[in-house]
Amino acid sequence: MKTFLKGLTALGLGLGLSFAAQAAEYPIFEPIEQSWSFAGPFGTYDKGQLQRGFQVYREACAACHGLDRVAFRNLAALGYSEQQIIALAAEYEVEDGPDSFGDMFFRPAIPADRFPSPFPNPQAAAAANNGAVPPDLSLMAKARAAERGFPRFVIDIFTQYEALGADYLYSLLQGYQDPPDGYDLQPGTYYNPYFLSGTSLSMPMPFQDGMISYNDGSPETVSQYSRDVAAFLMWAAEPHLETRKRTGFVVMIFLLLFGGLVYMTKRKVWSSVQH
Repeated sequence: MKTFLKGLTALGLGLGLSFAAQAAEYPIFEPIEQSWSFAGPFGTYDKGQLQRGFQVYREACAACHGLDRVAFRNLAALGYSEQQIIALAAEYEVEDGPDSFGDMFFRPAIPADRFPSPFPNPQAAAAANNGAVPPDLSLMAKARAAERGFPRFVIDIFTQYEALGADYLYSLLQGYQDPPDGYDLQPGTYYNPYFLSGTSLSMPMPFQDGMISYNDGSPETVSQYSRDVAAFLMWAAEPHLETRKRTGFVVMIFLLLFGGLVYMTKRKVWSSVQH
């Protein structure tokens, strides 16, 4: 029996090491750590960067990727006025109905609507993208993150570093490269050593220098586009980040004061008790 248990233990350790090796294989390059305004316990979003990121999404990403969990009215948090949001929503059409005849119909979107998908169904999305369905980007900044090894992931707990997803998206978007010599690149894929699931992916490089014009004088480079849209997708995934951090700070102050009051009360109550 002991021999059997030892065998199972060895097998489990072997499988664990094997899985760990496979998990560590990709990405080949670690995500490039960036300095984000929203990182840390007191981080806040840069509205100018979020507006640029939204522009990048609209002009370069929206043709393939949806934003299904974001409503047009949510853009007020980025600094857009009500009239701007109404005008922006009217540029989109959403399916509604049924009407009095039982048929579905399309109408201009209103602020209460969510961003519509660029494709009517996953099958149409796959047919237009060589069999690959472009994922919805609403929660992408929280759903994708390359884990940092020991001891950094322990330090991250204390520093409240939470930009792993944004770092990964930035690195992926600007990380396309020519494949190394001898690399067998599958047709219809593009080499990217920052990709979490392999060394190549179906999405081509989405940006080129100068392809999107900024009005605020920010650099019109692949790196800047990648940073801005990664920040925007972080906001899309966690729009209440600033409120959460403010609330957490107030709660921590309250707990410190409450703990001090409890300690002083304990000292007062027990001061007259003979020990």
